[in-house]
Amino acid sequence: MYTLHWTNLLNKFFFFFYIITQRMSDVITHSLLTLQTGSNSSLNRHCSRGFAYVVGPRMEFASGFVYVPPSTYQREVQTKPQIAVKRSALLPPPNRIRPRSPPPPPPAPSPELQKQQHHSPEQRITEKCFKNALLPPFMRSQSPACVQPIPGPPSLLPSNSQRLPYDLPKKEPDIGSHPWDPDYSYNIPEGSGEEMKHPNTTGSSGSAQKSAPALPPRPSFMKSCPEYLVLLPDSVSSSKSSSSSSRSREPLVGNPNVILVSLGELISEKNVFTIEGEPTCCSQCGSVLDSLYDNVVNVCYFCQSSLEPPTSSSAICLGCRDSVFLLTPGDKALALTDTLLLFCIDISASMSITSQVLEGKQPIYRSRLQFVQEAVLQRVRKLSETQPHMRVGLITFNNQVTLHGFDEFTSRFLRGAELIDSEYLKEAAFSFPSPQPLSRTRDCLQREILGLSESGATALGPASLVAIAMASRQPGSKVIICTDGKANTDLGNLEVEGIDARPCLSSTIFYHDLGEYAASQGVTVSVLAIEGTDCRLDELGRLADCTSGKVVIASPHELYTEFEEIIENRTIATHCSVTLLLPTTLCVKGEREAGNRATREVGNVASDTEITFQFGAREHGSQGEVSAPVAGGRVSVQLQLRYRQKDGHSMLRVLTADKEVTDDSSVVLSSLVLAIIQLNSSQASAALAVRGRFQDAKSEGETQRELMERALEYDRSAEDKLIYSKWLKTMNPIHNSLQNYTRRQSIRSDTLQSLTDMGAALLYSMKNSNMSISLKEKHQH
Repeated sequence: MYTLHWTNLLNKFFFFFYIITQRMSDVITHSLLTLQTGSNSSLNRHCSRGFAYVVGPRMEFASGFVYVPPSTYQREVQTKPQIAVKRSALLPPPNRIRPRSPPPPPPAPSPELQKQQHHSPEQRITEKCFKNALLPPFMRSQSPACVQPIPGPPSLLPSNSQRLPYDLPKKEPDIGSHPWDPDYSYNIPEGSGEEMKHPNTTGSSGSAQKSAPALPPRPSFMKSCPEYLVLLPDSVSSSKSSSSSSRSREPLVGNPNVILVSLGELISEKNVFTIEGEPTCCSQCGSVLDSLYDNVVNVCYFCQSSLEPPTSSSAICLGCRDSVFLLTPGDKALALTDTLLLFCIDISASMSITSQVLEGKQPIYRSRLQFVQEAVLQRVRKLSETQPHMRVGLITFNNQVTLHGFDEFTSRFLRGAELIDSEYLKEAAFSFPSPQPLSRTRDCLQREILGLSESGATALGPASLVAIAMASRQPGSKVIICTDGKANTDLGNLEVEGIDARPCLSSTIFYHDLGEYAASQGVTVSVLAIEGTDCRLDELGRLADCTSGKVVIASPHELYTEFEEIIENRTIATHCSVTLLLPTTLCVKGEREAGNRATREVGNVASDTEITFQFGAREHGSQGEVSAPVAGGRVSVQLQLRYRQKDGHSMLRVLTADKEVTDDSSVVLSSLVLAIIQLNSSQASAALAVRGRFQDAKSEGETQRELMERALEYDRSAEDKLIYSKWLKTMNPIHNSLQNYTRRQSIRSDTLQSLTDMGAALLYSMKNSNMSISLKEKHQH
């Protein structure tokens, strides 16, 4: 009892130490970014293009902000005509910055002009003294230097009693001096710098002046337009600036709020501190609370729309909180045995169809089964060298299902009425011994493969059930189904078609339930169809879609390569589900749950598995009086990843991010990561098309394409533009010709259409694609 108590105290101490160090790291990182960039907005504007906004280890946002469209009131105000207010021309411009350097010198006058402007000393003094006459009387200097007779006609000169006091500054620049004289200046001194006195206080030294003289002509060195006088822009330029600002306030067509979750990297990450036991969760929404003690429960941010994110020391959100929990610490770990690989091969009569190949210069003919035999044999030999401990089994089907034995275990045949009873087929699979490692069974397995022959019907449904049930003994196992035709026996029959060229409802339910059963057992199913055949991959592909497998159409010459890709893509976790939690002011888009909480069942996870989520502001009027988040605020987003390791332990990883909200489309578009938007558009469009919603799939692709085109209007790199052009070249034919992938060549919205094999293989690949998969290679124009 005391040992358990001290163990709990130590666990809490280490957890507290881990949280403190993580928070310090987040604070330091946030401070450095702030010092380098000045603000989050400047950071996102100056980020290199293609850089994803990584909040957690592999939780990436397509934009540096959470975008909410402007409210209806704001849009109405923006659309109203604004009254133009003219600014006085005598005032400096509103954004004028005082220059710190003097203006450039004027051009040098020509020699002829200098001769014309040459004056005698008396005329030069007269011209200088006239400047004092422009001043008010009480500011005129009484310097004796200026009390001089002024040459000129007597009629223009004042009387002797009205001597004009002209001020000569101490350092008056010479107008005729060289233009590069360092003492040269545009400014005209407004006095000698001596103390100025009012004429009334001077006593008898001067008399009051009765009238001002006539203004002299403008000197040639004075500019006609002062420096501070700036012409206002005309109506055209002002309209352009106003239109650009109003365009930045327009709501975006697509949705930039996309999150990319790299499941493979999150699960396979090492050196992550693990906390034993269940976390403290909210009883209402299930969010994981950031509390160090079991009995301390803070107010849940995700259930209360009116509260700001927590600001206490135990719940500061500086961009990311990352925690990993071991949910079953008391369970005994399972033995890590090598996974099971089962080949489920079609040996019906249609597999005897031949194709021409060249051996050297001599053409020969080989059957489809011979191509399959050669590809499987090559893979068995390769695996026996690289992974001798892997266990490989063989199941074949025609009008019966054969479980091929090895060494002292004989093969078992299932036929007739046995192929109709699902429970009997599962019992037969469970009772059959599991294959031994390849180091012991390679020779026997090669003999079984070479002894195959074509005949009979296609009992694909029963064979798939037996293979999945046998592989369920070890989570993470793989089943590869290779066929060239439709299932035509009672269980899972795909040849009998009803209205709109769709199979029987019972067959659709059978393959859907079989896929969910495989996912619940941690089995990955991949379907490989031979090119030029009709296998109803729209139904058969459900097995692969539910288990994160692959749906491939391959020519007989490419079977080995396809087998290799499927086998090398190993499963690293099973029973995976991803939950996205948002505040009540936001909602998840494109999911069956339209609220602020959505859970997606992923099932099996490979090292390259990636999924995307869309979210956005909640529509006005939904869920009571909850409104959209206010621009300028911040919102928190939490991601919960539950999965099961190969040793049987259940794990939970929690990532929480804090993002700024904005309604400025220009800020969002300038920080948009096109690669994440492209991946999300491909996955979302394919998910809609697989369910028969072709019009919605086309609309989804068009809106996200418009969003990316607007983002390209900003300063984008040549690499971004090249990636977008390749993506557009690949996706446009798919979106514009979806009717070519349906069996009735129609995409009417009021009917549910079925896909061709090419359409099903393409769309299932798009739905499960990732950043490294090139759709161009999968799609043949």
